[in-house]
Amino acid sequence: MKTAFNLIQKKSNSGRHDRPVGYSEGYLYNLLRNVRLWAYPLSLFSALLVFSSCSQKEGEEKSSPNILIILTDQQTNDAISYLGNPHLATPAMDQLAAEGTYFTASYCTSPVCGPARSSLITGRMPHETGVVWNSTHIDSSLPTIGHLFQDAGYQTAWAGKWHLPQAYPAKTKMDSVAGFRVIPFQSLDEAWDLGADTDGPIADAAVQYIRAYNEEAPFLLAVSLHNPHDICYVPRRPEDYARADELDSLPPLPPNFEIAEDEPEFLAEKRLMDHYGDELLLTSDYSPEDWRAYLYHYYRFTEMVDKEIGKILRALTDKGLDENTIVVLTSEHGDGAAAHRWAAKLSLYEEAATVPFIIRWKGHIPSGSINRDQLVSGMDLAPTLLDYARVENNVQFTGKSLKPVLEDPRKNLRDYLVVQLADDKLDSSRHARMIRDKRFKYNLYNQGERNEQLFDLWEDPGETMNLADAVNYQSVKSRLKGALSEWIREHNDPFLEWRPLPENGSLAP
Repeated sequence: MKTAFNLIQKKSNSGRHDRPVGYSEGYLYNLLRNVRLWAYPLSLFSALLVFSSCSQKEGEEKSSPNILIILTDQQTNDAISYLGNPHLATPAMDQLAAEGTYFTASYCTSPVCGPARSSLITGRMPHETGVVWNSTHIDSSLPTIGHLFQDAGYQTAWAGKWHLPQAYPAKTKMDSVAGFRVIPFQSLDEAWDLGADTDGPIADAAVQYIRAYNEEAPFLLAVSLHNPHDICYVPRRPEDYARADELDSLPPLPPNFEIAEDEPEFLAEKRLMDHYGDELLLTSDYSPEDWRAYLYHYYRFTEMVDKEIGKILRALTDKGLDENTIVVLTSEHGDGAAAHRWAAKLSLYEEAATVPFIIRWKGHIPSGSINRDQLVSGMDLAPTLLDYARVENNVQFTGKSLKPVLEDPRKNLRDYLVVQLADDKLDSSRHARMIRDKRFKYNLYNQGERNEQLFDLWEDPGETMNLADAVNYQSVKSRLKGALSEWIREHNDPFLEWRPLPENGSLAP
């Protein structure tokens, strides 16, 4: 009995599964997927035009905006129809993007649940928050945005998944967590494992919060939804989900589906682990059709969470709060999405490391803008919201406010962006780092053969050609290694302390 699957897609009378309403074909998705970072000058010009039409009038009275943060879990940047993906329909996210700015070069700080979440609410990197792996508390000396906005007079509330370390504080009847009031959303005798079980009640609780809002003080409401994280259970519970031969209209395999012959040994070892990240082992014998079914389910889970997001956005509009509420939609990390035959997160490949980042404040932030220029990190969320809300604080964030580049896209947020990875708490010596600039991306693994990767994301957005040993690219690699070494020193990153690097992959002194 495929109860979980029935929540996603009912069978037609013929016994096969139909495509969802809103499914459309098109070549735009393939174009965007294969050329992620195209048209920098065009996007800059477009953003300038858009912003000029929505700048705030001089002398207009300012009031503290409400803030709504919507988090999905395990949503890669391509899993949204707004960017042209014809294999799913996400009308709520599309609407939000059309009314705000979408940063496409957006990365989690770590493709691991707890570490990435800790960065979102503190504006710091995982090694600074103390959450390098899951099941870890945030360093109690660090203020969260809950604390900072609460001190500024905001009503602060959290609905849904937390994972720092409790999965759901509401399940243990906690009243508050890290500066947020916990919103209860369902009884303890109901199922809590899947997004299919929790996302509806979480969204309903958020809707009720918005409807009951008394406007005595501005609010900061974080709604943390679970899906498309349910994709983890497709390989773990195959009997609960339809097989490829039971499905119609399977999405195609990604162009970068195959595993590279020179893939780092670090990643090859991860594929064989039977504990955290066991989806990789469970999918190791997948056929191409099995992987297409994996993608099919992944997109249905994303559509499910989009439906709940739509309920929340409608409640905001119905209450008349959409004009003075900053809304941010992002995800803690992405998913392998069948690229490189990778399932789940736990890698530095683009699919696992990139996430959507959409921000909307009507009349203040450019609408309908797709920004492909700026390198955005999950740790930028906190300083951005505090900046727009004009909340004074003395916190030294590692992240940066996006407000300057939203107001003037000719400015540059950062030259380099870093992502951290610690993929196995049982072997705490395993670590990797990613650094990228506008064009090139360098990955360094602290153990194993072939421990370097270098990709030209303009020419090879699917990361299929490792240039780390290519003679013509040694100057590029040296520059990125030097930048990473400087970043590690500047931010007291203990990467080099976990384990000595292999001699052929050492960082510049």
